[in-house]
Formats: sequence, structure tokens, C-alpha cells
Amino acid sequence: MATKKKTVGSLPVFAAIAGNIVVTILKFVAFFFSGSSAMFSEGIHSIADSANQILLAVGLRRSKKKADETFLYGYGNERFFWAVISACSIFFFGAGVTIYKGISALRNIHEVHFSYFTLIILAVSFVIESTTLSLAIRELKEHYPGKSAKEIFEHGDPSTMAVLLEDSVALIGVLIAFLSIGLSYVTGQVYFDAIGSIIIGIMLGAIAIILMSKNRQYLMGRAIPKEIQDEIIEILEAEPGIEKVLDFKSNTLDIGVYRIKCEIEFNGYVLLKEIYQSRGTTLRNDYDDIKGDFEQFKKFCVEYADRLPRLVGRKIDEIESLIKQKHPSIKYIDIEIN
Repeated sequence: MATKKKTVGSLPVFAAIAGNIVVTILKFVAFFFSGSSAMFSEGIHSIADSANQILLAVGLRRSKKKADETFLYGYGNERFFWAVISACSIFFFGAGVTIYKGISALRNIHEVHFSYFTLIILAVSFVIESTTLSLAIRELKEHYPGKSAKEIFEHGDPSTMAVLLEDSVALIGVLIAFLSIGLSYVTGQVYFDAIGSIIIGIMLGAIAIILMSKNRQYLMGRAIPKEIQDEIIEILEAEPGIEKVLDFKSNTLDIGVYRIKCEIEFNGYVLLKEIYQSRGTTLRNDYDDIKGDFEQFKKFCVEYADRLPRLVGRKIDEIESLIKQKHPSIKYIDIEIN
């Protein structure tokens, strides 16, 4: 029985949703007992993460819809659209509210209550965030084996990258919250707590901008990776019947789903030679048979005009099959003849 293919990015996203809901509750409990602006910011941070990852899950689910008459190439871009909405949410809700809370805390100084209970909650949050982060890292390594960190960042699934970046910031945020609360308690200067909140907000804003940029590229029709493009052009140019590749375009329809369009010029001599090899005769023989017979000449022209497009069509089918065999991610191929 065939196994159902897992959607790229689904495990880290759903794990992050569950983890962040638990962490959100814990952080607001800690804020209730401590009154820390940094803990409030961390709570808001986790709410934003939970909401954003729910949006990512919506995108993943909708991207699996099959192609129909309205969207002939499927709904793969849904994941990028919802990821952009998620990134905007991080920027305006996560970063905006967090920075506002930090600035308000600087202007209106209030007491921060130190509690070991708060430290325990921060430690538990750190463990949960580390777990979801490790799942995102494992998913990226699994789908991009042998790739460098830079290449994974460049071509990695935006949903998994969102979990990776958000959880990385979340871990740093937990450490900043711990440090800012500790400094406020040790020094008696509560502005450390407010500064921690502002730093967390700035990090969220930076992550949001990165994710917006990454998903914007896919929505605008980002081309396939350069190495795959070069390999496909090599396959085309290696075909004796193709004289040259005049134009090549591509775009990403979903993670691991690509579409290519190329314009080629066939070599007429090679095609003519193949036609006669398949017939087991020569052009000279045909000439001798029809020489001086106009009706036979017309019949020859009709037969040749019929065989040539059939041969070209068969060649295109063979080329498309070879490309898909070597690169299964190329789901749609449009080859035009110049």
C-alpha cells in the first residue's frame, strides 16, 4: 500500500503550535506573579508565535488542494500567502506590542517581584522551545541533505524556517527575560526589565522582515535553484535533435514543486535523418521514385508533413519524461518550438 506523502513543514508547525500554547500559559502565569515587563513581552511573543503558526498550518493545509479549473497549477502558493500574513502579524502584533510595553515600562517604573517560580517557568519554556526548534532543524536537514546552512536558509521551506527563526528568537528571549529580571532584582534598577522587553520586540521585528522578504520572493514567482536549471538545460542541449535552447524560464509553485517553460530550436537535418532511418529508406530513393510524377510528389509532401510534427511531438514527450525522471520536482513542463 502506498504511503501518504507528508507535507513539508507540517511536523515542526503543528509541534510548535502545541508547544507555544503551553508556553504562553506558563509565561502569563509568571507575569502575574512577577509583574515583569519582560515576562509580559515573552507572553505576547508566545501568543504571536501561536497565532502565526496556526496561520502557517492553514497555509499548509490549503496548499494541498488539488488543481482545478480556477487554479490549473494547484494551490501551492497558499502556503506563501499565509506565511506573509503570519510575518505581518509578527511585525505588528508581536514586535509592536512588545516594544510598546517596554517603552511604557521605562516611562512608568513599577516594581518587579523576583520569584523562583518565575525561573522555573522560564526553564520549562526553554525546554519546550528547544524541542520544537530541534524538530525544525531535523526537518530541514532531512529535506536538504548535504546543503550548507546558507543554502538551507536560501531555499528552505518558509514554514519550517518560520518555526526555526521564531523558536530561535524565543530561546534568546527566554534568556533575555531571565537576565533582565535577574539584573532588576540584583541592582534594584527595574529599567533592565523594560530594556529586555524592547530587545525582544526588536528581534521579533527583524525576524518578521526576513520572513516577509523570503515569502514575497515565492509569491512573485521565484525561479528554481540555479543548479537544477543548469542541469535541465544540459539535458535539453544533449538531445541531438535540439540545436539550441533559446529561452528558459521557471517558477516555484510550492516547496519541491516547479514549473519550467523553454523555447528551443530543432535541428531539421537530424529530424529528417531520423525519419528516414525509421522508414529504412533514403531521400534519394524517394526522389527516384517520384521524379517527374507530380501526384507522387504531392503524396510525399503530405506524408512528410504528417511525420515531422509526430516526430517532434514524440521527441518532446521523451525529453519531458527524461527531465521528470531526473528531477521529479519538475511537475509542469512547457516546451515551445521556435
